[in-house]
Amino acid sequence: MSPEQTSSGAPLALYVHWPFCVSKCPYCDFNSHVRDVVDQQAWRDALLADLAYEAERLPGRQLASIFFGGGTPSLMPPATVAAVIEAATSVWPAEPGIEITLEANPSSVEAARFADLAAAGVNRVSLGLQALDDEALAFLGRAHGVDEGLAALATAQRHFGRVSFDLIYARPGQSLAAWGAELDRALGFGTEHLSLYQLTIEPGTRFATLAAKGALTLPDEDLAADLWETTQARTAAAGLPLYEVSNHARPGAESRHNLTYWRYRDYAGVGPGAHGRREGIATFRRKKPENWLSAVARNGHGAESEVALAPAERVTEALVMGLRMREGIDLARVATLGGTTIDQVVDLKAVERLATQGLVSHDGDWLALTPAGMPLLDAVLREVARG
Repeated sequence: MSPEQTSSGAPLALYVHWPFCVSKCPYCDFNSHVRDVVDQQAWRDALLADLAYEAERLPGRQLASIFFGGGTPSLMPPATVAAVIEAATSVWPAEPGIEITLEANPSSVEAARFADLAAAGVNRVSLGLQALDDEALAFLGRAHGVDEGLAALATAQRHFGRVSFDLIYARPGQSLAAWGAELDRALGFGTEHLSLYQLTIEPGTRFATLAAKGALTLPDEDLAADLWETTQARTAAAGLPLYEVSNHARPGAESRHNLTYWRYRDYAGVGPGAHGRREGIATFRRKKPENWLSAVARNGHGAESEVALAPAERVTEALVMGLRMREGIDLARVATLGGTTIDQVVDLKAVERLATQGLVSHDGDWLALTPAGMPLLDAVLREVARG
């Protein structure tokens, strides 16, 4: 995608949030909720109304990707998934080879829906395996065991052309050898994409409460760095190199939807708590499911706010997102977003200092983190970003 494709005329991505889960994981700070009863017809109608509202404000675009996230979207009735896909591709013509991803928990109940979800139009699935160790899964609050998860993975590989799964590492007590063995096993399943996240303690989660009491301790910085390095070495050797700070893929198998975020392109967000970026406007949906549903019934959409971003805010967002990628970022394009110059976007002296330290690569207008700099993303951003 060329740098000049910043808004009108550029391909669009659609994010659809399904907020419901069977249970709440102790590490999760996502907008996810447990409900005994969900009025499926009401939710289908509301998602379609919220989608129609966004479509009216983003006319004349082609749709490059749809991503059903959550929560646990594999709990959605396949008929609802099909209705959203049909509505989205009716208002925005689909690009050839459109990517349609759905996040799924690897339970046998949800795997039983995979054939119907594929028939509905989903062509890529992202499975939340999270670990290949039963004790670790229990610690992470997951409802599935390893055998059930791997059975779901096998089912996904039969029904979807593209499959990814998540693992969480740097868990308490996890050794470098144990993670290496777990990762090697994961790489042996032959998926085209892996999302590998170091465990972090997020405010407001059950893990945060435990950490505050001293009942949960993560690996120290040295071990965390070793875990990172072995992750990069083994994924690269298996043909799935890092392309974003936590994501690995065979060349050409990257998540096209997530690349829209990281390359700072437009995306529509519908459903509770969904964010969007609509031609320089930040959109945000009401977060609590019941509040969002009431807002759609009252207003025809679930939007809580629609705010025009200041040029400096767009620059900051583009930098934060773009430097997550191995490919890096075009500073000239970022400067254009802010109506300013490159030296007003980044501290060029800091960039050159970090380049001599081997943490960034700077070639003309292009800036990227090196493999050594990638795990230090936050620190590098603090050094180079102006404003």
